[in-house]
Amino acid sequence: MVRMPETRPYHHGDLRTALLTAAERTLREKGAGSLSLRELAREVGVSHAAPGRHFKDKQALLNALALTGFERLARALAAAEDPALPLEPRLTALARAYLGFAIDNTELLELMYARKHDPDASEQMADAVEQTIGSLDRVLADAQRRGEIIQGDPEQLNLVTGATLHGVAGFISAGWLTPEAALAGADGLVHLLLHGLKPR
Repeated sequence: MVRMPETRPYHHGDLRTALLTAAERTLREKGAGSLSLRELAREVGVSHAAPGRHFKDKQALLNALALTGFERLARALAAAEDPALPLEPRLTALARAYLGFAIDNTELLELMYARKHDPDASEQMADAVEQTIGSLDRVLADAQRRGEIIQGDPEQLNLVTGATLHGVAGFISAGWLTPEAALAGADGLVHLLLHGLKPR
């Protein structure tokens, strides 16, 4: 059997996937400002008009990239979620999964949060965001039902938890915290989140 060279970017008619793969590579290496449908077409070896069959413009491409990011993050969180675990290790596993995704996909995560609030973002994007935060929602709702955390507005509790994790991800991205230190500190972070800063 003859193997196709791995560097050949486009084959078997899956142009959309080829474009998204090339776009994510450009995003990682040069940033969102360097993305161009014309350049991506050249990179994958198709005419400059061909990407228009899948993405009407650069914004549509950015939305699609963000959507695939949210879908991947949702899968990572779902794989880490174990309802059989006690609350603290259960939440720690989710924190590690989120931070792991943030470390491996710094530029993509930044794009995901930027596109999430764009008025042109699709309902599909809103659903993908909902699936992502759904993991935290479930853990916190279960903990409230069992009396393991305070009662109160679940959205507010989710906001505090999500902001904490995303804040650490931001510190990693800015170089204020190494990925190793962030992952090593996940247990302590979740412990402080659950128990607060007051002396016990």
